[in-house]
Parts: sequence; structure tokens; C-alpha cells
Amino acid sequence: MPADVIMYSTRFCPYCMRARRLLKKKGIDFEEIPVGGNKELWEEMEQRSGRNTVPQIFIDDESVGGYDDIAALNQQGTLDQKLGI
Repeated sequence: MPADVIMYSTRFCPYCMRARRLLKKKGIDFEEIPVGGNKELWEEMEQRSGRNTVPQIFIDDESVGGYDDIAALNQQGTLDQKLGI
């Protein structure tokens, strides 16, 4: 069963675009929470992840970091397992 994936992002962030592309390539449906211009959602993202950069990605409620982090997991061969695919 595929994992529940949430990504906090902004619209034109290049790392957000790369993360979207990687997740879509994997065939993963994910909830995207746009934090650009929304102070409350940005603070929620910071509190949940402990980071203040986008994107912030959660797989089954586990903070896995941003694009560089999921790209590294993908390269190590562990991203598919986390995603449940």
C-alpha cells in the first residue's frame, strides 16, 4: 500500500519542482501544502519538520527532509520502500 506523502512547498521553488517531478515519476499521489505567503502554514511546516526551507516532505508522518534528502534516499535504493512501492 502506498505511503501517505505530504509536501510543504512554494510554487516556483526549483527544489520543490524537482521533488514534484521525482514523486510523480514514482507514481506517488501526494498532498501539497502551499506555504508561500501563508505565515500560519509556514510556521506549521517549521514546527513539524524543524526546518525553515522548502520543500519539506513527510512520508507517513515521518519528516524525510527536502528534495536533496529524497533524491539521496532514491539513489540509496530506500525511497521506494519508504513510499510503499
